[in-house]
Amino acid sequence: MRGVWEKIAEYRVLTDELRNSIEGTYKDRGRKALTAIDERRVKHYLDFYVVVGHNDEYIVEEDFCTCSDFLFRGRECWHILAVRIAERTGLYESYDLWYLDVWKR
Repeated sequence: MRGVWEKIAEYRVLTDELRNSIEGTYKDRGRKALTAIDERRVKHYLDFYVVVGHNDEYIVEEDFCTCSDFLFRGRECWHILAVRIAERTGLYESYDLWYLDVWKR
């Protein structure tokens, strides 16, 4: 049986079944990731994905995130999950800029 990530990549949309699977597997982190997707809070720059949280923006690169949950617990946070969903569905804002250039301003 194919996993949820393969199904999202194939369908390129979030069906109710896939949303339920994400929430069932990842619980609160899954719900937060889906909310970020629904609210279009995932941004793709030339160098990084950035997820806008409630208090800050967090850089996500592959399986690394700058949020305290990831840094202290060393595990998959909701920002990483949101980027995984965004990559597979195209549900992100795209910027033709380097985030590090924007961040330095």
